[in-house]
Amino acid sequence: MDRDPFKEYMKETEPNKRYKGYAWHTAIGLQAVDGLKTSEYLLHTAIRNIEGEISFEEANALLQNYYEENPTRDATNRTEEADKVSARIAALISESSFSLTPNEYLSIHRKLFEDIYYNAGCIRDYNITKKEWVLNGATVIYGSATELKATLEYDIAEEKKFSYKNLSMEEIIHHLAVFISRLWQIHVFGEGNTRTTAVFFIKYLRTLGFDVTNDIFAENAWYFRNSLVRANYNDIKNGIYETTEFLEIFLRNLLLNENHPLHNRTLHISGTFKETEKPDIETAKPDIDEPKPDIEVFFQPKTVSNILKLREAFPGQTIFGRSDVMKVIDIKASRASDFLKDMVEHGVIEPVTGHGKGKYRFR
Repeated sequence: MDRDPFKEYMKETEPNKRYKGYAWHTAIGLQAVDGLKTSEYLLHTAIRNIEGEISFEEANALLQNYYEENPTRDATNRTEEADKVSARIAALISESSFSLTPNEYLSIHRKLFEDIYYNAGCIRDYNITKKEWVLNGATVIYGSATELKATLEYDIAEEKKFSYKNLSMEEIIHHLAVFISRLWQIHVFGEGNTRTTAVFFIKYLRTLGFDVTNDIFAENAWYFRNSLVRANYNDIKNGIYETTEFLEIFLRNLLLNENHPLHNRTLHISGTFKETEKPDIETAKPDIDEPKPDIEVFFQPKTVSNILKLREAFPGQTIFGRSDVMKVIDIKASRASDFLKDMVEHGVIEPVTGHGKGKYRFR
């Protein structure tokens, strides 16, 4: 965004406006972890909400109507996702309810990404790697798809048993850094993992008595993500060890209102990243490498042939719909709808907007 009015609201003496300003500022700032940017329309909608003209429910409804009337044509343009998720994050942060449970974690993901990701609120069922700028293209070792549910339940159960009584603030911050970095490393979700983890963490911190109504998350979301990466990466032969030191610095600023510099270049594993080499979040955000589904295992030869025809007709991230499928492989509407559903269920394609008569792209 070219201008940021939320800081002024965060200085408001009126608590409701101040807290809403913080919620929107944080929600929009968190989109940076995936290199996303919000629209001017969202900005105006957010201000109307802060001023008390509309509720969060009405803000979400306005965004839904706006994008139904102004559908995104470019598959690489994820502004709609950024706008809708920002509004949902702001609403969730503004709610006081929270439970430290796996279901809460899954529920937050579902609420944030419903109608955006086909698997919103679901535990991923495939293994992933991600090329990280901060690791010179290497990847963190994420949780195995077969163990995600058990690992998530174990980590949260251990945190529920943990007592912060008689700990120093340094010990509390270190423990929180270890807990959230381990939760993030499980990577329960294929997409939206960091944003979900951040919302879950903010709400959990409030149950511990921390206010966290400052601009640290909003202005340093990418640093937060990179510090999670460094907390989970080892390359011992090259003298690189997992460390929560960067995450702890972030948390000291967040929880204690300290003012340590938070520069992404300091997290780079080379240790020699220069001032003039500041990364561009648009190009340095992580690339997720997912194994492509083996279509020959799931489909009959004729169906495989039709899928390959569609891949050729709609390469990369090209968006297509039911009518396009009907033309390319010469089938009727009902069969095209069933075909699209089968490909979604087997992870061959993913919905971009809606289902059935919506738009899709190959994964």
